[in-house]
Amino acid sequence: MAKMRQFQDLGHHVVLLVGEFTAMVGDPTGKSESRPRLSREEIQEAARTYTDQAFKILDRSRTEVRSNSEWLDALRPAEIVELMAKMTVSRMLERKDFAQRYEENRPIYQHEFLYPLLQGYDSVALACDIELGGTDQLFNLLVGRDLMPRYGLPAQMVLTTPLLEGTDARMENGVVVGKKMSKSADNYIGLAEPPVTMFRKVMQVDDDVIFRYFELLSACSNEELAELKREKAAGKDPREIKARFARELITRFHDADAARGAEDEFKRVYGADAVPDDVEEVEVATDKPTLWIAKALSSAGLVKSTTEGKRLVEQGGVELDRTRVTDGNHQLERGKRYLFRVGSKNRRFKYVVVV
Repeated sequence: MAKMRQFQDLGHHVVLLVGEFTAMVGDPTGKSESRPRLSREEIQEAARTYTDQAFKILDRSRTEVRSNSEWLDALRPAEIVELMAKMTVSRMLERKDFAQRYEENRPIYQHEFLYPLLQGYDSVALACDIELGGTDQLFNLLVGRDLMPRYGLPAQMVLTTPLLEGTDARMENGVVVGKKMSKSADNYIGLAEPPVTMFRKVMQVDDDVIFRYFELLSACSNEELAELKREKAAGKDPREIKARFARELITRFHDADAARGAEDEFKRVYGADAVPDDVEEVEVATDKPTLWIAKALSSAGLVKSTTEGKRLVEQGGVELDRTRVTDGNHQLERGKRYLFRVGSKNRRFKYVVVV
Protein backbone atom coordinates (compact mmCIF):
# COMPACT_ATOMS: atom_id res chain seq x y z
CA MET A 1 0.00 0.00 0.00
CA ALA A 2 2.79 2.42 0.85
CA LYS A 3 4.47 1.64 -2.48
CA MET A 4 1.18 2.26 -4.30
CA ARG A 5 0.87 5.58 -2.50
CA GLN A 6 4.33 6.54 -3.77
CA PHE A 7 3.14 5.81 -7.31
CA GLN A 8 0.10 8.02 -6.68
CA ASP A 9 2.23 10.86 -5.39
CA LEU A 10 4.32 10.62 -8.56
CA GLY A 11 1.23 11.08 -10.70
CA HIS A 12 0.37 7.50 -11.64
CA HIS A 13 -3.15 6.09 -11.85
CA VAL A 14 -3.66 3.42 -9.18
CA VAL A 15 -6.22 0.62 -9.25
CA LEU A 16 -6.99 -1.14 -5.96
CA LEU A 17 -8.22 -4.56 -7.02
CA VAL A 18 -10.52 -6.57 -4.76
CA GLY A 19 -10.21 -10.27 -5.62
CA GLU A 20 -13.86 -11.03 -4.96
CA PHE A 21 -14.17 -13.83 -7.53
CA THR A 22 -10.71 -15.35 -6.97
CA ALA A 23 -11.27 -15.45 -3.20
CA MET A 24 -14.17 -17.82 -3.85
CA VAL A 25 -11.71 -20.09 -5.68
CA GLY A 26 -9.15 -19.98 -2.84
CA ASP A 27 -5.53 -18.94 -3.34
CA PRO A 28 -3.24 -21.95 -2.76
CA THR A 29 -0.10 -19.78 -2.59
CA GLY A 30 2.28 -21.00 0.10
CA LYS A 31 -0.15 -23.65 1.30
CA SER A 32 0.79 -27.28 1.78
CA GLU A 33 -2.91 -28.15 1.76
CA SER A 34 -5.83 -26.88 -0.29
CA ARG A 35 -7.19 -23.58 0.97
CA PRO A 36 -10.80 -23.14 2.16
CA ARG A 37 -13.10 -21.40 -0.30
CA LEU A 38 -15.16 -18.45 0.90
CA SER A 39 -18.73 -17.46 0.15
CA ARG A 40 -19.42 -14.26 -1.78
CA GLU A 41 -21.04 -12.75 1.33
CA GLU A 42 -17.94 -13.45 3.45
CA ILE A 43 -15.72 -11.92 0.79
CA GLN A 44 -17.83 -8.77 0.39
CA GLU A 45 -17.76 -8.17 4.15
CA ALA A 46 -13.99 -8.67 4.26
CA ALA A 47 -13.54 -6.38 1.25
CA ARG A 48 -15.28 -3.55 3.08
CA THR A 49 -12.85 -3.76 6.00
CA TYR A 50 -9.85 -4.05 3.64
CA THR A 51 -10.75 -0.97 1.62
CA ASP A 52 -11.41 1.04 4.79
CA GLN A 53 -7.91 0.18 5.95
CA ALA A 54 -6.37 0.78 2.51
CA PHE A 55 -7.61 4.36 2.48
CA LYS A 56 -5.64 5.05 5.63
CA ILE A 57 -2.66 4.90 3.24
CA LEU A 58 -3.96 5.50 -0.29
CA ASP A 59 -5.51 8.75 -1.47
CA ARG A 60 -9.17 7.81 -1.88
CA SER A 61 -9.80 10.60 -4.41
CA ARG A 62 -7.07 9.25 -6.69
CA THR A 63 -7.80 5.52 -6.32
CA GLU A 64 -9.94 3.43 -8.65
CA VAL A 65 -11.47 0.46 -6.80
CA ARG A 66 -12.41 -2.55 -8.92
CA SER A 67 -13.62 -6.09 -8.24
CA ASN A 68 -12.48 -8.92 -10.48
CA SER A 69 -15.99 -10.39 -10.34
CA GLU A 70 -16.81 -7.71 -12.97
CA TRP A 71 -15.04 -9.66 -15.70
CA LEU A 72 -14.54 -13.15 -14.24
CA ASP A 73 -18.28 -13.63 -13.61
CA ALA A 74 -18.82 -12.79 -17.28
CA LEU A 75 -16.39 -15.35 -18.72
CA ARG A 76 -18.18 -18.02 -20.76
CA PRO A 77 -17.09 -21.68 -20.49
CA ALA A 78 -15.45 -21.50 -23.92
CA GLU A 79 -13.41 -18.47 -22.77
CA ILE A 80 -12.31 -20.27 -19.62
CA VAL A 81 -11.17 -23.27 -21.70
CA GLU A 82 -9.26 -20.85 -23.96
CA LEU A 83 -7.64 -19.30 -20.89
CA MET A 84 -6.60 -22.72 -19.58
CA ALA A 85 -5.12 -23.57 -22.96
CA LYS A 86 -2.56 -20.81 -22.53
CA MET A 87 -0.76 -22.52 -19.60
CA THR A 88 0.73 -26.02 -19.25
CA VAL A 89 0.46 -28.34 -16.25
CA SER A 90 4.26 -28.59 -16.14
CA ARG A 91 4.49 -24.81 -15.74
CA MET A 92 2.00 -24.96 -12.86
CA LEU A 93 4.10 -27.64 -11.20
CA GLU A 94 7.02 -25.23 -11.12
CA ARG A 95 5.32 -23.66 -8.13
CA LYS A 96 6.93 -24.94 -4.96
CA ASP A 97 3.67 -25.63 -3.12
CA PHE A 98 2.16 -27.56 -6.03
CA ALA A 99 5.40 -29.47 -6.65
CA GLN A 100 5.67 -30.45 -2.99
CA ARG A 101 2.11 -31.72 -2.82
CA TYR A 102 2.53 -33.63 -6.10
CA GLU A 103 5.73 -35.32 -4.88
CA GLU A 104 4.07 -36.25 -1.58
CA ASN A 105 1.00 -37.62 -3.38
CA ARG A 106 -1.31 -35.11 -1.68
CA PRO A 107 -4.35 -33.74 -3.51
CA ILE A 108 -4.17 -30.82 -5.93
CA TYR A 109 -7.63 -29.86 -7.15
CA GLN A 110 -8.21 -28.53 -10.65
CA HIS A 111 -9.72 -25.27 -9.40
CA GLU A 112 -6.38 -24.57 -7.64
CA PHE A 113 -4.61 -24.71 -11.01
CA LEU A 114 -7.20 -22.28 -12.28
CA TYR A 115 -6.48 -19.69 -9.58
CA PRO A 116 -3.19 -18.29 -11.01
CA LEU A 117 -4.81 -18.09 -14.47
CA LEU A 118 -7.79 -16.15 -13.15
CA GLN A 119 -5.54 -13.78 -11.21
CA GLY A 120 -3.38 -13.39 -14.32
CA TYR A 121 -6.48 -12.58 -16.35
CA ASP A 122 -7.07 -9.60 -14.03
CA SER A 123 -4.01 -7.99 -15.62
CA VAL A 124 -5.48 -8.62 -19.07
CA ALA A 125 -8.82 -7.08 -18.08
CA LEU A 126 -7.17 -4.00 -16.57
CA ALA A 127 -4.41 -3.73 -19.22
CA CYS A 128 -1.91 -3.11 -16.41
CA ASP A 129 1.45 -1.44 -16.93
CA ILE A 130 2.74 -2.55 -13.52
CA GLU A 131 1.36 -4.98 -10.94
CA LEU A 132 2.43 -4.84 -7.32
CA GLY A 133 2.36 -7.69 -4.84
CA GLY A 134 4.25 -9.48 -2.09
CA THR A 135 7.13 -11.79 -2.90
CA ASP A 136 4.82 -14.75 -2.17
CA GLN A 137 2.71 -13.69 -5.18
CA LEU A 138 5.56 -13.66 -7.70
CA PHE A 139 4.41 -16.75 -9.61
CA ASN A 140 0.86 -15.42 -9.94
CA LEU A 141 2.08 -11.97 -11.04
CA LEU A 142 4.29 -13.53 -13.70
CA VAL A 143 1.36 -15.57 -15.01
CA GLY A 144 -0.36 -12.25 -15.70
CA ARG A 145 2.76 -11.02 -17.47
CA ASP A 146 2.84 -14.20 -19.61
CA LEU A 147 -0.86 -14.04 -20.50
CA MET A 148 -1.01 -10.41 -21.64
CA PRO A 149 0.92 -10.81 -24.96
CA ARG A 150 -1.32 -13.77 -25.79
CA TYR A 151 -4.27 -11.38 -25.63
CA GLY A 152 -2.50 -8.75 -27.74
CA LEU A 153 -1.32 -6.55 -24.85
CA PRO A 154 2.16 -5.42 -23.77
CA ALA A 155 3.49 -7.56 -20.92
CA GLN A 156 3.17 -5.81 -17.57
CA MET A 157 6.12 -5.15 -15.32
CA VAL A 158 6.06 -6.85 -11.92
CA LEU A 159 7.15 -5.22 -8.67
CA THR A 160 7.26 -7.26 -5.47
CA THR A 161 7.79 -6.17 -1.89
CA PRO A 162 9.13 -8.31 0.97
CA LEU A 163 6.75 -9.84 3.47
CA LEU A 164 6.88 -8.26 6.92
CA GLU A 165 7.62 -10.67 9.73
CA GLY A 166 5.35 -10.58 12.77
CA THR A 167 5.96 -9.01 16.16
CA ASP A 168 7.18 -12.39 17.46
CA ALA A 169 10.03 -12.70 14.92
CA ARG A 170 13.61 -13.08 16.12
CA MET A 171 17.07 -12.46 14.72
CA GLU A 172 19.17 -15.62 14.29
CA ASN A 173 22.67 -15.51 12.80
CA GLY A 174 21.96 -12.12 11.29
CA VAL A 175 18.72 -13.24 9.64
CA VAL A 176 15.15 -12.35 10.67
CA VAL A 177 13.21 -15.58 11.25
CA GLY A 178 9.55 -16.04 12.04
CA LYS A 179 6.10 -16.19 10.52
CA LYS A 180 4.85 -13.33 8.40
CA MET A 181 2.65 -10.81 10.18
CA SER A 182 -0.95 -12.01 10.13
CA LYS A 183 -4.08 -11.88 12.22
CA SER A 184 -4.32 -15.67 12.30
CA ALA A 185 -0.87 -15.91 13.91
CA ASP A 186 -1.77 -13.14 16.41
CA ASN A 187 1.54 -11.38 15.68
CA TYR A 188 0.18 -8.28 14.00
CA ILE A 189 -0.16 -4.54 14.49
CA GLY A 190 -3.57 -3.48 13.18
CA LEU A 191 -3.94 -0.32 11.12
CA ALA A 192 -7.12 0.61 12.99
CA GLU A 193 -5.95 -0.26 16.51
CA PRO A 194 -5.85 2.35 19.31
CA PRO A 195 -2.59 4.32 19.57
CA VAL A 196 -1.52 2.81 22.90
CA THR A 197 -2.05 -0.71 21.52
CA MET A 198 0.12 0.12 18.51
CA PHE A 199 2.80 1.54 20.80
CA ARG A 200 2.77 -1.49 23.09
CA LYS A 201 3.04 -3.95 20.20
CA VAL A 202 5.97 -2.09 18.63
CA MET A 203 7.78 -2.15 21.97
CA GLN A 204 7.39 -5.96 22.01
CA VAL A 205 9.33 -6.33 18.75
CA ASP A 206 12.80 -7.84 19.12
CA ASP A 207 15.53 -5.22 19.57
CA ASP A 208 17.25 -6.23 16.31
CA VAL A 209 14.12 -7.04 14.29
CA ILE A 210 12.90 -3.45 14.71
CA PHE A 211 15.36 -2.40 12.00
CA ARG A 212 13.49 -4.62 9.54
CA TYR A 213 10.36 -2.61 10.40
CA PHE A 214 12.26 0.62 9.77
CA GLU A 215 13.46 -0.67 6.39
CA LEU A 216 10.03 -1.71 5.16
CA LEU A 217 7.73 0.84 6.81
CA SER A 218 9.56 3.95 7.94
CA ALA A 219 10.02 7.18 6.00
CA CYS A 220 13.49 7.66 7.50
CA SER A 221 16.38 7.64 5.03
CA ASN A 222 18.97 4.89 4.65
CA GLU A 223 21.50 7.24 6.22
CA GLU A 224 19.27 7.82 9.26
CA LEU A 225 18.72 4.06 9.62
CA ALA A 226 22.47 3.39 9.43
CA GLU A 227 23.00 5.97 12.17
CA LEU A 228 20.38 4.29 14.38
CA LYS A 229 22.19 0.96 13.96
CA ARG A 230 25.49 2.61 14.91
CA GLU A 231 23.89 4.18 17.97
CA LYS A 232 22.50 0.82 19.10
CA ALA A 233 25.91 -0.83 18.61
CA ALA A 234 27.42 1.97 20.73
CA GLY A 235 25.02 1.22 23.59
CA LYS A 236 21.90 3.30 22.90
CA ASP A 237 18.85 1.90 24.69
CA PRO A 238 16.92 -0.09 22.01
CA ARG A 239 13.67 0.98 23.66
CA GLU A 240 14.36 4.54 22.51
CA ILE A 241 14.80 3.30 18.94
CA LYS A 242 11.57 1.31 19.06
CA ALA A 243 9.74 4.26 20.59
CA ARG A 244 10.86 6.40 17.65
CA PHE A 245 9.35 3.91 15.21
CA ALA A 246 6.16 3.66 17.28
CA ARG A 247 5.75 7.45 17.25
CA GLU A 248 6.15 7.56 13.48
CA LEU A 249 3.67 4.72 12.95
CA ILE A 250 1.01 6.22 15.22
CA THR A 251 1.45 9.69 13.72
CA ARG A 252 0.82 8.19 10.28
CA PHE A 253 -2.38 6.37 11.24
CA HIS A 254 -3.64 8.76 13.95
CA ASP A 255 -1.76 12.01 14.61
CA ALA A 256 1.22 13.45 16.50
CA ASP A 257 -0.82 14.17 19.64
CA ALA A 258 -2.01 10.57 19.72
CA ALA A 259 1.60 9.37 19.39
CA ARG A 260 2.73 11.49 22.34
CA GLY A 261 -0.24 10.38 24.40
CA ALA A 262 0.37 6.72 23.61
CA GLU A 263 4.00 6.99 24.68
CA ASP A 264 3.04 8.67 27.96
CA GLU A 265 0.37 6.06 28.64
CA PHE A 266 2.77 3.21 27.83
CA LYS A 267 5.37 4.57 30.25
CA ARG A 268 2.73 4.96 32.94
CA VAL A 269 1.32 1.46 32.55
CA TYR A 270 4.41 -0.49 31.56
CA GLY A 271 7.13 1.38 33.43
CA ALA A 272 9.53 -0.66 35.53
CA ASP A 273 7.34 -0.53 38.66
CA ALA A 274 3.98 0.34 37.11
CA VAL A 275 0.88 -1.76 37.61
CA PRO A 276 -2.13 -1.22 35.31
CA ASP A 277 -5.33 0.08 36.86
CA ASP A 278 -7.51 -2.70 35.48
CA VAL A 279 -5.73 -5.89 36.59
CA GLU A 280 -8.10 -8.86 36.61
CA GLU A 281 -8.56 -10.84 39.82
CA VAL A 282 -9.20 -14.59 39.78
CA GLU A 283 -9.67 -17.23 42.46
CA VAL A 284 -7.75 -20.50 42.27
CA ALA A 285 -8.91 -23.34 44.49
CA THR A 286 -6.83 -25.93 46.32
CA ASP A 287 -7.73 -28.55 48.93
CA LYS A 288 -4.27 -28.32 50.48
CA PRO A 289 -2.66 -25.66 52.70
CA THR A 290 -0.51 -24.48 49.80
CA LEU A 291 -0.68 -24.27 45.98
CA TRP A 292 2.19 -24.91 43.54
CA ILE A 293 3.09 -21.69 41.72
CA ALA A 294 3.09 -23.40 38.31
CA LYS A 295 -0.44 -24.68 38.99
CA ALA A 296 -1.54 -21.17 39.97
CA LEU A 297 -0.10 -19.73 36.74
CA SER A 298 -1.84 -22.37 34.64
CA SER A 299 -5.20 -22.13 36.45
CA ALA A 300 -5.15 -18.33 36.18
CA GLY A 301 -4.63 -18.53 32.42
CA LEU A 302 -1.20 -16.89 32.48
CA VAL A 303 0.46 -19.95 30.88
CA LYS A 304 -0.84 -22.90 28.89
CA SER A 305 0.46 -25.65 31.18
CA THR A 306 2.17 -26.27 34.50
CA THR A 307 5.28 -27.36 32.59
CA GLU A 308 5.44 -23.98 30.85
CA GLY A 309 4.75 -22.24 34.17
CA LYS A 310 7.57 -24.03 36.01
CA ARG A 311 10.00 -23.30 33.17
CA LEU A 312 9.00 -19.63 33.07
CA VAL A 313 9.54 -19.28 36.82
CA GLU A 314 12.96 -20.91 36.65
CA GLN A 315 13.93 -18.62 33.76
CA GLY A 316 13.13 -15.54 35.84
CA GLY A 317 10.03 -14.57 33.91
CA VAL A 318 7.62 -14.37 36.87
CA GLU A 319 7.27 -11.77 39.61
CA LEU A 320 5.16 -12.34 42.69
CA ASP A 321 4.12 -9.18 44.57
CA ARG A 322 6.84 -7.28 42.63
CA THR A 323 9.58 -9.75 43.62
CA ARG A 324 11.08 -12.13 41.07
CA VAL A 325 10.64 -15.80 41.96
CA THR A 326 12.97 -18.41 40.42
CA ASP A 327 12.12 -21.50 42.48
CA GLY A 328 10.03 -23.71 40.19
CA ASN A 329 8.56 -25.49 43.22
CA HIS A 330 7.53 -22.33 45.12
CA GLN A 331 4.31 -22.73 47.12
CA LEU A 332 1.54 -20.15 47.64
CA GLU A 333 -0.41 -20.01 50.89
CA ARG A 334 -4.14 -20.62 50.88
CA GLY A 335 -6.15 -17.56 51.91
CA LYS A 336 -3.70 -15.04 50.49
CA ARG A 337 -3.90 -12.70 47.46
CA TYR A 338 -0.93 -12.40 45.12
CA LEU A 339 -0.05 -10.02 42.28
CA PHE A 340 1.50 -11.96 39.38
CA ARG A 341 3.51 -10.31 36.63
CA VAL A 342 4.54 -12.59 33.78
CA GLY A 343 6.93 -11.76 30.93
CA SER A 344 9.10 -8.74 30.27
CA LYS A 345 8.31 -7.09 26.92
CA ASN A 346 4.73 -8.36 26.82
CA ARG A 347 3.88 -8.05 30.49
CA ARG A 348 0.72 -9.66 31.79
CA PHE A 349 -0.67 -8.98 35.24
CA LYS A 350 -3.23 -10.84 37.32
CA TYR A 351 -4.28 -10.91 40.97
CA VAL A 352 -4.60 -14.51 42.14
CA VAL A 353 -6.49 -15.37 45.33
CA VAL A 354 -5.77 -18.88 46.62
CA VAL A 355 -8.94 -20.34 48.14
